Amino acid sequence: MGENKQRMLAGEWYLPDDDELLADTERRAALCAAYNAAETAPGDERRKILEQLIGELGEDVRIRPPFRCDYGSYITIGAGTFINFGAVFLDAAPITIGRYAQIGPNVQLLTPAHELDAERRRAGWEKG
Repeated sequence: MGENKQRMLAGEWYLPDDDELLADTERRAALCAAYNAAETAPGDERRKILEQLIGELGEDVRIRPPFRCDYGSYITIGAGTFINFGAVFLDAAPITIGRYAQIGPNVQLLTPAHELDAERRRAGWEKG
């Protein structure tokens, strides 16, 4: 695991344009695109995609497309949870949703913080 990913997971300042982190987001982008394109596919097909995308996924979780996230692997969703369409989860830090949660349309759960110092912000620093 590279330095920027370690820093991100530790909640420290990191550079998100690191090659390893970019590869992780490209993998996630492909899975999100596949999930969003499978809106009318049978539930078991959509579930298989979510199992590859979401770090921990409880039983009977329903997410209405479109759905977007940064990494996916830092998201935990408990059993019986419903997430309506348009959800955006930026998971540079862990996002944990308990069991039987009901999340409305267009909800955004955003964990990254951007640097307040102008020079460091221009350089791309974030905090997870």
